[in-house]
Amino acid sequence: MRILVVAGLCLALGGCATVTRGSNDTWTVNTEPSGAAVKTTNQFFCEATPCTFKMPRKSEFDVTITKAGYKAWTGHVTHHVSGAGGAGMAGNVLVGGLIGIGVDAYSGAMNDLVPNPLSVTLEKAEGEEKHASAAEPSR
Repeated sequence: MRILVVAGLCLALGGCATVTRGSNDTWTVNTEPSGAAVKTTNQFFCEATPCTFKMPRKSEFDVTITKAGYKAWTGHVTHHVSGAGGAGMAGNVLVGGLIGIGVDAYSGAMNDLVPNPLSVTLEKAEGEEKHASAAEPSR
């Protein structure tokens, strides 16, 4: 009887990272200056930074950041196995949860989005620098 209880618990622990971390992650975008618009190729957007999104941990997408008077910035976000996700996978191996390993790999629970947070310093557009210089009094 005890063996059946232990075996049942082992099966119940399948997908340790999925249980402890979930398949979604929060991803944050910060810009200097703040107030920039963010748009991703996986259909997430916000009108003004800083902003935080909840998205699948195994996402991979491009992001474009725009703000009037500044050059647009484009980058790529990917995912990799995190320390906590790896620990969850190790838990699956130790407990004998082959099913759990499959669940964690499929759900992406062992992953983290990278970079997270995304911090970008926007560059002034060339035309804006000239306007700022023209506005300064000459001596």
